[in-house]
Amino acid sequence: MPVRTRQEDRECPLSATIEHIGEWWTLLLLHDAFDGYTRFDQFQENLRISSSMLTSRLKSLVSDGILERRPYQTNPVRHEYVLTELGLSLRPVIVAMAAWANARLAPEERSMILVDAATGQEVEPVVIDAKTGRRLDDSRAYVFTAGPAAGPAMRARYSPGANWITAPAG
Repeated sequence: MPVRTRQEDRECPLSATIEHIGEWWTLLLLHDAFDGYTRFDQFQENLRISSSMLTSRLKSLVSDGILERRPYQTNPVRHEYVLTELGLSLRPVIVAMAAWANARLAPEERSMILVDAATGQEVEPVVIDAKTGRRLDDSRAYVFTAGPAAGPAMRARYSPGANWITAPAG
């Protein structure tokens, strides 16, 4: 997959994430992996993706440490693709993306929903701060700022007050 990250965004975590998982087929492969698919033919049959495209995406996910390629058969040698710890840590991202899409649909228009496995009750995924339990969807209460490893461009972009949305007076 060609590198599309702009030079000035190389240190941006969002750009880095998009570089690894932002491609259409990659997200769909991850979705299938979270649903338990592990074998090339399973991915290919479900996604109806060309062999060359699938091979490319799987190699990329393996080289990025998101999937692990393991033999499951010796004669002939066949491999499966299993989520690594790094790959498993992407599940909340996929869940949040699906929840975002579903929130824009009427309940009867949703083709896939997230439910509690024990009760079968639909759940509403939200992203929260682990320390306070507060939702992070308020861009006035939570803003990005330059981190310790930020370079000059990142520091300029995220210096205190540079681009922060402030609450309306009143």
